[in-house]
Amino acid sequence: MPARPRDLTPDRGARHLFGAKMRAQRERTSMSLEGLADVVNVSRSHLSRIETAEVMPPPSLPTALDMAFETDGIFAELYRLACREIHPDQFRRRMTLEAQSRLIEEYAGQIVPGLVQTEEYARAQFTAANPKAAWEEIDELVTARMSRQALLRGASPPDHSLILDEAVLRRGFGGPAVMRAQLARLAELTLTPATVLQVLPFEHGGHALVGGSLALLTLDGGTQVVWEESITTGTLLEDMESVADRRRAYDLLRACALSPRDSAAFIRSVMEALPT
Repeated sequence: MPARPRDLTPDRGARHLFGAKMRAQRERTSMSLEGLADVVNVSRSHLSRIETAEVMPPPSLPTALDMAFETDGIFAELYRLACREIHPDQFRRRMTLEAQSRLIEEYAGQIVPGLVQTEEYARAQFTAANPKAAWEEIDELVTARMSRQALLRGASPPDHSLILDEAVLRRGFGGPAVMRAQLARLAELTLTPATVLQVLPFEHGGHALVGGSLALLTLDGGTQVVWEESITTGTLLEDMESVADRRRAYDLLRACALSPRDSAAFIRSVMEALPT
């Protein structure tokens, strides 16, 4: 006798509602979990855990479900809401503004910014930050981070400017193979139609943004806001004086950083120095 399906709790949040809607559509079409797994290319066990809201759906699943069930974007909309639930309130505000930005300018002093991390680098970073975390928790955080990157792959992505301290390139996460793949991705982003990436070498010395990370978000209409982040906290700054101070500090760093061409060469030299 087959086990009775677990009760669902769609009223607990967007992720729970996503799972409940998925089961409802699956039962409406008389499709088993095995059958749906073949259609959407996600394992039966993973789909079962998504239905019961134990894990976040992978980024590719919402579109696949909307196509399979002809639901006109319902699962894509639920997924966007579910992703925001993972993050604290202020970070959700940052994500909302990030999605509305036409220009994102970032400085990172220690860690590759989340918008351009590889999946394995993100996994290694989250594991280092919380080595006692269960793999399900790490997997959920990685999925959420990868979902943010869809912003840069849309039909009209924002322009993206990055200044990375040399420490970002030399501080390894996950071992040489993980770092080599991450550095290769950064080298590709140094100059594209939508991205500019520059390296700030150690020889530059001290500067106003040492000790944290910064994101300047320019919205439609020219409004600018700032997101500052330390080890475990982030602060959204919207007053004009604070934004102007960070704007000047960022512009000074950009003037002192290597050109995109020299930055690509610098990144490749760091890759070559990694052990095989």
